[in-house]
Order: sequence, then structure tokens, then C-alpha cells
Amino acid sequence: MHPNKEEVEQNHQEAPMDEQGAPGKSQTQKKEAYRGWKQGQVAWEEYREPVRAARDQVRKVKALTEISLVRDVKDNKKSFYRYVSDKRRRRENVGPLWNETGDLDTQDMEKAEVLNDFFASVFTGKCLIGLSE
Repeated sequence: MHPNKEEVEQNHQEAPMDEQGAPGKSQTQKKEAYRGWKQGQVAWEEYREPVRAARDQVRKVKALTEISLVRDVKDNKKSFYRYVSDKRRRRENVGPLWNETGDLDTQDMEKAEVLNDFFASVFTGKCLIGLSE
């Protein structure tokens, strides 16, 4: 049995849309502003405006998507569980890291030790005592 067009459109994830329904307009503006900023044609403040607009748009679309999933969960369980399973999916592994001696660590335990050594100086008891005063 083939799904009908409505089911395919309902399950298809689209790029974030602006208020007029133009897909990815703010994303395109963000890319253009970034290109201009990297080339020195656009000031940092002018670049930040499209970035904020794109971020707000993505957040708004994400919230609307989640609301529609919750609203339609009884009628369309498959899309809800697909969304949940996408969120639970494991992220990519940490890439290889250089240790203090200049060697490349690729094993998980070695990478954990490198990260622990790096962040150990940040999270010390001395800092916590200073914050509580």
C-alpha cells in the first residue's frame, strides 16, 4: 500500500519558513550576511541582525512543530515517535585529540583523560570557595 500525498507531506520535514511561507529566507539572508562579513563588506552588527532573525525563526518553527505533534499525537503516533527517536539518537563521537606530549589520542579512555586534564584546572575547589563568599 502506497501512502497518499497528504501523509507524505505531513511527515516531510521542511526548512524553517518565515511569516509569508517562504522557506529558508532568513537562512539565505544569514548566509549572504556571513559571506559579506568574512569579506569585510559588512559590519559585525549588520551581520548579527540576520543571525538573530534566523535563530528566532528556527525556534518559532520548532515550537510550532512540537505543538502540532502534541496536538495530533492520538491521530498520528508514527510522526510523534519518529520525532522522539530522532531526539534520542546518539550524537557523533568526539574526534581524536592531541595530548600534552603532542601525541594523537584516538581511544575513548585516552580522550577522556585529555579532556579531564584540560578541564581539571577550570573546576577546582579554590574557585568554589571564592564564589560562596
